[in-house]
Amino acid sequence: MKHLFFLLLITLSITATGQTIIGQWETYDDKTNEKKALIEITKTDNIYSAKIIDKYIGEKNSVCTACEGDKKNHPMIGLVIIEDIKKDDDEYSDGTILDPESGDVYSCYLKLVNSNKLKVRGFLGVSLFGRTQYWLRKE
Repeated sequence: MKHLFFLLLITLSITATGQTIIGQWETYDDKTNEKKALIEITKTDNIYSAKIIDKYIGEKNSVCTACEGDKKNHPMIGLVIIEDIKKDDDEYSDGTILDPESGDVYSCYLKLVNSNKLKVRGFLGVSLFGRTQYWLRKE
């Protein structure tokens, strides 16, 4: 019985720590539910970021004309849209997300709903005033 309990504990531990936001995620329009883009989330020195690696709608070679600064006229493919996210328990927060259609930058947090579904919330000031999308892990 002790061995069975130990095995169960190890399995739960591996499952809990094995879930990560790192990887490729497909985004969907929150109004039409149309698949929009493929995003890759990476981690460097405990900071998470995300960039567009493919587009499913619009021209593949389009640029971010609405963006400001060094992102202005940057190709959409390769554009970093999430920056400076840090893991805090089961949530990833304190970063920003860029809406490449408007060029607006919002505060952002991410949360795994399950291993294949990611809640992405962009907001101004308080998270109560914002917009949520759900991204699905690319399989």
